[in-house]
Amino acid sequence: MKTSIITNPTHIIKTAGKLLMSVLLISGTLGAKAQLNPFQAMYFQNPYQYNPAMAGMEQALRLNIGYRQQWSNFPGTPKTALFTADMQPARNVGIGLNVNDDQEGLIRQTRVMGSYAYHLPLNSENEKLSFGVSLGVNDAHIDYNKVSGDLTDQQIAQYNQLKAYVDGDFGMAYTNDKLTVSGALPNLKSVFFKASDQRFDADRLLFITAVSYKIDMKTADNSLTLEPLVAYRKVKGYKDIGDLGFNFTMNNYGIFLQGIYHTSQSMGLGVGLDQKSYLLNFSYNLETGVLSNYTRGAFEFGLKLRLFGNK
Repeated sequence: MKTSIITNPTHIIKTAGKLLMSVLLISGTLGAKAQLNPFQAMYFQNPYQYNPAMAGMEQALRLNIGYRQQWSNFPGTPKTALFTADMQPARNVGIGLNVNDDQEGLIRQTRVMGSYAYHLPLNSENEKLSFGVSLGVNDAHIDYNKVSGDLTDQQIAQYNQLKAYVDGDFGMAYTNDKLTVSGALPNLKSVFFKASDQRFDADRLLFITAVSYKIDMKTADNSLTLEPLVAYRKVKGYKDIGDLGFNFTMNNYGIFLQGIYHTSQSMGLGVGLDQKSYLLNFSYNLETGVLSNYTRGAFEFGLKLRLFGNK
């Protein structure tokens, strides 16, 4: 008598294995794709997040908190928490602290960086050429509490045996009242010491540059400002990414609207309120390519405080 496919144990095991592998592959792809779309606030509200040269651009102490999470039905949804603090303790000098906690599936990566920047004045008071460096620690591990399976797996043990390592960033920027030209080399250890790069970091940022220009709209009191932006990112293990966006501000009310399109086939829409002493922003990033069938995008929330300063 011929055995039914439905009741054949071997066939069931093979089918279940293929299904599980498909889920893992899709989840991994979603996780990597999520990290290719960074915090939207870094383009306009918090450029220090990616460029140490932007630390201490104001005399006020600036505190930024951000949270980003992907909306997906898969377990291990990528999420990232961010904290930055920067200020200008002396004329032309900036210092900062940049903390990033990234959770993706079983892996949790924490990066803590201290920054120093020097702002060289040029022809006018608000025209500067800035240089910045960051130095800190990068650590990643697998959370045993989230492992469903054999906790004695050698792959898990080998990954967690990798030590936290010293890392650094370098950045430059030109700024005036209207124009910002910024470029940074993050993750310097990965750039210059490739042999020591053993972690799963196929989506690590290697280079980023961005240019934006503020345009005052022709109104009676110049209360409307449009800031277009073009950016380029080089990412390890992925094709180069271009970003094209804008930030539209109603200055009298402190309300801003923004949008960014990424050539990695996604786009972000955001809205926020800037009241000088504090800033709130919310954005939603949605996939426009094939992965739109598997994820409902990602949301981002941010809070910025300006303390001990009047700028």
